[in-house]
Amino acid sequence: RKIIFEKQWFYLDNAIGHIYGTTFEVTSGGNLQPKQEVEETTPETKEAGTDNRNIVDDGKSQKLTHDDIKALKDKGIKGQEIVQQLIENSTTFRDKTEFAQDKYIKKKKKKYEAVITIVKPSTRILSTMYYAREPGKINHLRYDTLAQMLTLGNIRAGNKMIVMETCAGLVLGAVMERMGGYGTIIQMYPGGGPVRAATSCFGFPKLFFNNLHEFPLSKVDSLLSGTFSTETLPSEPEDNVLVEEESNGSTDEKQTSLQETEEESTTEAAMEINQTEEQETMDINAEDVEFKENKEKGYKENVREKQRKQWERRKKLIETAALLREKNADGLIVASKFHPTPLLLSLLEFVAPSRPFVVYCQYKEPLLECYTKLRERGGVINLKLSETWLRNYQVLPDRSHPKLTMSGGGGYLLSGITVVLDKGNSDSSNLEALKMEEPSSKRCKVQDLHC
Repeated sequence: RKIIFEKQWFYLDNAIGHIYGTTFEVTSGGNLQPKQEVEETTPETKEAGTDNRNIVDDGKSQKLTHDDIKALKDKGIKGQEIVQQLIENSTTFRDKTEFAQDKYIKKKKKKYEAVITIVKPSTRILSTMYYAREPGKINHLRYDTLAQMLTLGNIRAGNKMIVMETCAGLVLGAVMERMGGYGTIIQMYPGGGPVRAATSCFGFPKLFFNNLHEFPLSKVDSLLSGTFSTETLPSEPEDNVLVEEESNGSTDEKQTSLQETEEESTTEAAMEINQTEEQETMDINAEDVEFKENKEKGYKENVREKQRKQWERRKKLIETAALLREKNADGLIVASKFHPTPLLLSLLEFVAPSRPFVVYCQYKEPLLECYTKLRERGGVINLKLSETWLRNYQVLPDRSHPKLTMSGGGGYLLSGITVVLDKGNSDSSNLEALKMEEPSSKRCKVQDLHC
């Protein structure tokens, strides 16, 4: 199929069989060809200015117009030659510093040279791409914040993780990549089904999806209260289909009997009129019967396939519910557009003691409320609300410096560790215990005051 990327379209057929990291050139017709490494012949005496203070960007320094460049493209001239002509027709190029000239050439090459490098997908590449192009789809989750989540959540092979995210499957894919196909992942999802657009971009093998389970958020409360139940499961998915086939068979007999009577009446009428008309009507009826049979056959197959899928879905749901009932998850990751407090308080019930949990939110205020609720509830220690500050640096010879533009924020993280919550003691008994733990001198003073 046709791939459209950065205003460039091409077909990936010729890329199959090459190693990752291969650079291709897009030829006419959108076909890819491996780029031959050609040493750039640069003139020995390269003219360059001392500084850029006298260069004014007034839009008149380039003699080639947009129509001229388009005409060069239509003639089939390669991007490298177009860049060379742009350099020759620029009035300010020779006055620029050597660094500015390299920057200008790099910028024009990116615009006019149709060169593509195919790299192996990874969490770092996908998170950087999503944050740069479509940050709204991943709730403005920055790549360094995602790295902090994976570290604080102690994601490793063999874990049993609960993941609740609405980041197009990016967080789920990052967890799956780090676990390497070993362990169990339970994805909690809102609505009708999970969204895994970014997860499919990782290119995981089928083995990775064998231990991936899913459970709807709408049934979490019923599972915690013990009222969770699915619809009655048939022993085998074919049972209902056989019953339907029998009923369909009886209807087939009725239909054939009706068709026979219709055929008899039509043939009697046709014999009175003409033999040719009789033959035509019989042919038409035979076609109708064949069409109906094919239609019924397709309907049966659709019903059978639908029932099989429904049966498998319910079976997986029961398996996931059994996994959650064990309440021994090794960690919890929450990164959603919903308010984190009710989500976290309900999902923490499925996490074993002494296990980490991490909650991401784009804003600080919901996590502050969540922090307060957890403090009141208890059962958690080492609660931390943090925000990582990231600034990119350009590291090049003689020109290393912080980049001028940087993101305003990468979101906030609330992390902690679960402990056993003792629900037996009431508030009054807690107060009495606290009083007993006070020093004797303080207890005496309190008693004196009461007297």
